Amino acid sequence: MTSKLLCLLGPTAVGKTEIAIQLAQHLNAEIISVDSRQIYRQMNIGTAKPTSEEQQAARHHLIDCVDISQPFSVADYQALVDAAITDIQSRGKQVLLVGGAGLYFRAVVDGLFEGPGADPALRAQLKQEAAEHGVNALHDRLRACDSESADRIHPNNKVRVIRALEVYELTGTPMSELQQQWHPEKQRYPFIAFCLTMPRALLYHRIEQRVDVMLANGLIDEVESLLAAGYSLDTIALQSFGYKELIAYLDGECTYIEAISQLKQNTRRFAKRQLTWFRKDTRIEWIDRESTPDTVPYLLEKIGDI
Repeated sequence: MTSKLLCLLGPTAVGKTEIAIQLAQHLNAEIISVDSRQIYRQMNIGTAKPTSEEQQAARHHLIDCVDISQPFSVADYQALVDAAITDIQSRGKQVLLVGGAGLYFRAVVDGLFEGPGADPALRAQLKQEAAEHGVNALHDRLRACDSESADRIHPNNKVRVIRALEVYELTGTPMSELQQQWHPEKQRYPFIAFCLTMPRALLYHRIEQRVDVMLANGLIDEVESLLAAGYSLDTIALQSFGYKELIAYLDGECTYIEAISQLKQNTRRFAKRQLTWFRKDTRIEWIDRESTPDTVPYLLEKIGDI
């Protein structure tokens, strides 16, 4: 076992879970999920959560941690991961971080972006603008100065929209840019990170196949049950891809075909953003699954040299 954290990163649908379970079995490791949506108990199919069989094959942490009605921040995630790392290492096991949430990964290894403190007067002004013109108007304003944050933050999430605008107004720099100004020399844990990738066309094909499988496995039923339980797009967790598109369909705002097309497009865009985020971190080694079909033996050899 190495005291360093082993990290297996990559975009959605690249095949991280399959590879991670095999690695965990070879390395006496336990997996910590680096995913911003698999933490929620009620969101299973749409988040591609590891199945019960997969979770039995290798112990997973940070899955099914909170109810979707609970507020949950990156700081909350960081605290839970710190506790899980301590627990795993205390039992002589290897820690294996697995996922595609770049911000969550960096929060664990490098710490959190704190940003400027709140400005009560500016925040009050932005809240007043939201009350007078609607949150969508503020979201449009955010898109003009920080399109990356606008892509990540749902227009209904007034708190996060206002915070992103506040950061920009106070610093003159987009929050998405500030969040990437990390200091690797101050990293919180030593780690080795690999990012799985594959040719874009193949990845997009796998994404579309995954969406079709989710639908066949009952994704619409899952969304309907959440709506029946009283949740809606006002629930922040449901503002993510895989849920918001089907809620729009069930609310009669679009056809089924349009919803699925939008879902596939949004998932492809999400994967592209994931790849962009990880490419900015020079500490990550990239592995093309198409040119390295024996990915597990390759990784085991690389890790064995550490």
